[in-house]
Amino acid sequence: MTIKIEQKIVEHRVKVQDGGLVEKPVENNVIQMHEKLERPEMLFGSTYKIKTPLSDHALYITINDLVLNEGTEHEQRRPFEVFINSKNMEHFQWIVALTRIISAVFRKGGDVTFLVEELRSVFDPGGGYFKRGGKFMPSLVAEIGEVIECHMRMIGLIKDDSLDEHQRAHVEQKRAELARSEFAAGTTGNSVQKYNAKENSDDGYPPSATLCDKCHTRAQVVMDGCVTCLSCGYSKCG
Repeated sequence: MTIKIEQKIVEHRVKVQDGGLVEKPVENNVIQMHEKLERPEMLFGSTYKIKTPLSDHALYITINDLVLNEGTEHEQRRPFEVFINSKNMEHFQWIVALTRIISAVFRKGGDVTFLVEELRSVFDPGGGYFKRGGKFMPSLVAEIGEVIECHMRMIGLIKDDSLDEHQRAHVEQKRAELARSEFAAGTTGNSVQKYNAKENSDDGYPPSATLCDKCHTRAQVVMDGCVTCLSCGYSKCG
């Protein structure tokens, strides 16, 4: 039988095994993100800089956040809009279109983290590039996706899965082993100086390092017959 509810639901009860009823109030004062939510006069924003070898001018990405249920246990910071600015007007049209679409998805509410994977899976037919730190970017759109991911991690929308203390110690141990093995193999003083200089350079990895399949950083080396990444600790030997 269909029952039409004509009044607002303010509470509900759950039937338990012993036949009793447990009353649970409905939290109807919790504000969720939705497209009809009005933009306040002021938003909290963060600006990120992207400098690629594809252009002489940098891109500046600003993401503004809306704080929901401020001062309560349900307080949450959600991205509300994004702006991208640059002196390079070559990509102006598609950048404006991209910012409007992303902003519309942000305001729609729900789980918006899927945007990160969608943007990062965009490949440039002309080939990608390596950003500072040796990480490979398949396209400019993919790097914009990485910036959005970084921002979502900062506000707690995406759980941070960075290396823990033991993983960092493992990576540092592998780096130290690599340095000792190169020295023990009879590298000259000049070679050691070059290696140390490389350690202090932008990417901090040996010149012979290759691209890691897991973190997409040019930090993968062969040690004791096993391929190991000096960035994320990934090893094909387990």
